Order: sequence, then structure tokens, then C-alpha cells
Amino acid sequence: MSESSSAEAPLKVGDVVFGQWTDSNWYLGKIAAINADGTYAVNYNDGDVSPSLSASQVRRPPTITIPKVEPATPDTAAGRTLRAWLDVFNSGDEPRMRAFAEQHKGPHDPGFYTATGGFHLLSIEKSAPLEITFVVKEKANPTTAIGWLRLKSAEPVEIESILVLAIPPGKTAADMDPKIDVATRTRVLDAIAAKLNDLYVFPDVAKKMEQALREHQQQGVYDAAPESRAFATLLTEQLQAVSRDKHLHVDFVPMVIPAEEPREPTAADKERMRAQLERMNCGFRKVERIDGNIGYVKFDMFAEAELCGAKATEMLGSLGDVDALIFDLTDNGGGQPDMVAFISSYLFAKRTHLNDIYDRKQNKTTEYWTKPDVSGKKFATQPVYVLTSNRTFSGAEEFSYNLKNLKRATIVGETTGGGAHPTMGVRVDDHFMIGVPFARAINPITKTNWEGTGVEPDVKVPAAQALETARKLAADKIEQLKKNRPGKK
Repeated sequence: MSESSSAEAPLKVGDVVFGQWTDSNWYLGKIAAINADGTYAVNYNDGDVSPSLSASQVRRPPTITIPKVEPATPDTAAGRTLRAWLDVFNSGDEPRMRAFAEQHKGPHDPGFYTATGGFHLLSIEKSAPLEITFVVKEKANPTTAIGWLRLKSAEPVEIESILVLAIPPGKTAADMDPKIDVATRTRVLDAIAAKLNDLYVFPDVAKKMEQALREHQQQGVYDAAPESRAFATLLTEQLQAVSRDKHLHVDFVPMVIPAEEPREPTAADKERMRAQLERMNCGFRKVERIDGNIGYVKFDMFAEAELCGAKATEMLGSLGDVDALIFDLTDNGGGQPDMVAFISSYLFAKRTHLNDIYDRKQNKTTEYWTKPDVSGKKFATQPVYVLTSNRTFSGAEEFSYNLKNLKRATIVGETTGGGAHPTMGVRVDDHFMIGVPFARAINPITKTNWEGTGVEPDVKVPAAQALETARKLAADKIEQLKKNRPGKK
């Protein structure tokens, strides 16, 4: 792998470059214009624009030499799984990728292949029986990335995580996971304890987590995690072991995390986000009428209702007069409670109490109800089925849990992931962040939530069989309703 020299020909309009965005991170794009003052306008691949970047804020991608023969993966459980995952991912075959994820309980993000075009494997950086670190190059872009694959078990193969991160300009694979010294570890531990005690939804559990961290520190446990990412992973495991909270996590960030306090998004920020979500169709992957006059809606996020409510109305309206609805949340990782309420509003004839969220720091409870005045066609009388998997999480679980307890939908598939606590990302220091669950859901019917347990389906089948099972259930229900219709003999 070799990088191009900085003494190359001057940049010109249309050149592919990395531009430095306002968050100090580097993103791939193209030179859109060269301004009179010598700065560059860059259009990023995600649609954002930097109108005026200095020469130091624009860098050419490195020139990568692709080996004629990819390096062999180690003959370990992790190495064999990496090879299998690359083969499946590079096929671009969505059903095959889904089947692999379901078989090995791994992540599934079809949009990731679209963005990258697959990967060339460049090197294996580290290898252990259940973990492997590797470097790849995107096939669709000049971006190189480092990846970490970690297994929960080898027999049968169960994937705990796969993470692939772009290597920023001027950085190396080693920079993405540097060693951490004792002073930095201590500073991070102190800051995490303070953030948890200040924000975590259960103050008594926050104290227990701090106590556990201090005991591990005194026992020298962290000496076994000399690299930054391993340290963050270990902290996550330890905090979750005490809290049983799947939203709680510590992350290492290679680039410096800005120190400024979070601010309310400006109108320009919202417009950029709106445009980005529009390009993603607000998470709606497939909306169609399937055999039996059944509406099928597959979507993978609950985006902010202010930005994507109109798209949801459009998608649901496109179904027309269907006799039943199937919502496919098998790849939905959650999102915003206001969008959960917005979409739910199309399923009820009258205003209905869905959920409450209690914020510990503000000591405030916010109620979420359906909105009686949503525009477009409602489906208040049609049977509803919700498809779930073990990847269904957070806001997608709320949608399922609400409808199940209101007896408005039949849940079909697998037990969901079990995350019921809204979470905020909090800066710990220059390179570490913690996701702190600061609130909890309280269902008005059960007076509890699905944290740690997940949402149990009414009809339990593997996720791969959920759609066909729901389709048959819907067809039978439609036939039953027709027979029971007044005047029907």
C-alpha cells in the first residue's frame, strides 16, 4: 500500500478528494469548484457541501496497490468467518447476506454494500481464535478501512460484532487503535464514573457500575487491554454486566472529538439532514401490495417525524385500500419516539396513549399519544402484523411492544434485542465517548418495558420465516372477516 505524493499536479474540478467537514472528520467527495481565493468547494458523497475549504482541508485519497492474490485468512474460527463474510458481502446478494446474518446472529445492513461496492482484502493486522483485525479497500471508492470481527462463540459460529471504519487521510491502521497509557486510562475511568452518576437513568445502578470499575482498576484488570479499542470494549462488557443495559457502551474514536457543548440543530443543519434522509428514503426499503391485497412495509429506522413524517405518509398512502398490513422491522434498529407515535397514528381511529418516557436528570415524564389529525388514509380497522428478529431494537421494539399490549397487532418472528432506554452520546475525553441511557420507557398498560427481556412474539418463528407466516395469518384473518361481515350468509 502506497500513498501518493503531495507534490502531484494541482487539484482540478471533478477530482475525488477527502474534505474536512465541520466536525473535523474527513469525508469522501469531489471538487465542485475552485474559488477565486484559492479555496475549494467540495460536494461530499452524502450530498453535503463545504463551500470553502483551504488547501490543508482537502487531501487526495492514497493510491492503493491491490494485490493480485488476496492474503490468506488464518485457519481460525475468526479467520474462517471473515473469509465467509467477505464472500457473502462481496456477492451483493441481499437474501444471501440476510441468511448469513441470521445464521450467525451478525449485523445486516444492505445499504453498506451499496455505499462500498464490496471490499478488497489488503492485510490481516492481528489474529486470535475469536478475533481478527483486517484492512480492506472499498471497491466503489478509493477509501481504505480497518475492520474488527469478533465472535461470541466458535461452535456454533456466533458473531458478536463486525465493525469497519474508514481510515482518515494521513492516518494508518495503527492509528485507528493506538496503545493507551495508565494516565489516560485513569482519566477515562474517572470521567465515565462522573457521567454515569450524573446522567444514568438509575442512580443506584450508576453507583454499582462505578464501584465495579474501581475494583477492576485496583485489580489491574485493564493492564490486559493495552489498546484503546480493547479498553473500550472491556469497559462496555463490564458496565453491561452490572447494568444489563444493552444501550450502554463505550467507544474509542480515532479522530479528536470536538469539546464544544452540544447545540440545538440550526435550520441549515436540519435541511442537510432532511436531504440526507431523503436520499435514504427515510429508511423505507420496500412498500408494496402483496398477494391477498396485503400491504407490506419494510423500513429500517424511525427517523425524526419532523423530517420524515411526510415520507411516511407518502409510503403508507401508496398502499391504497389494503385488507391487512405487515410491518417488517427485522432489520430496524430503532430511532425517534415521535416517529413511532406518528406511524402508529395511522393504525387507530381515536387518540390513543402509547408510551411514556421518564428522564432522570430532568425528573420529567413525557407522554406519547397517537395523533388524530395525521393526513392521508388510515388503517384503523385492518389487521396488523409486525415482523421481528433478534436485531429489532430500541424504537422498533417500542412500536412492537406498544401495539402488542394495545392488542392492535400480532407480533411474528423472534424475541427482540431488549433495549428500552433512550441514550445520548457523551464526550469523555479527546478520543472516548460513552452512550449513556438517561431515560426509560414506561408502558401505560404494563407499567414497565422490554429492557433486558426483549419483546416476545405472539407467533414465534425464525426471522427468515416471519413474512410467509404473517402472510398466511393475514390471509386467514381476511377470509374470517369477510365471512363475519354483516349481511354475509
